Amino acid sequence: MTQPSVPAAHLRLKRAYAPAAPSDGVRILVDRLWPRGVSKDRAALDDWMKDLAPSTELRQWFGHDPARWAEFQRRYRAELAAQPAALERLRALALTKTVTLVFGARDEQHNEAVVLRDVLLGQPQGAKP
Repeated sequence: MTQPSVPAAHLRLKRAYAPAAPSDGVRILVDRLWPRGVSKDRAALDDWMKDLAPSTELRQWFGHDPARWAEFQRRYRAELAAQPAALERLRALALTKTVTLVFGARDEQHNEAVVLRDVLLGQPQGAKP
């Protein structure tokens, strides 16, 4: 059975270094590591879903190298598929509320939050949102 797609308007992406805003809705950190130099107060997070972050091995292999982006997406999607309960918890939340996936990466187009958003939207790898 396919999961319902989350409405695109319910999902936002934001760097951990950008100020929190009321329009962010529920703010969830999707990195395995805490963003360097960001206090808990400044992060203003509602949750930290480490289980949905890429594995340490995958994160280190990727190294935010755009040349490895397609393979990173494939591998990360496989890791997400192995976390159905955590993914479903996030999907259920995003079906009813605005959720901002918070990430620390400098590259706003090539990071785990982009892949996670695409998975929640039911988009195949490489699709344009």
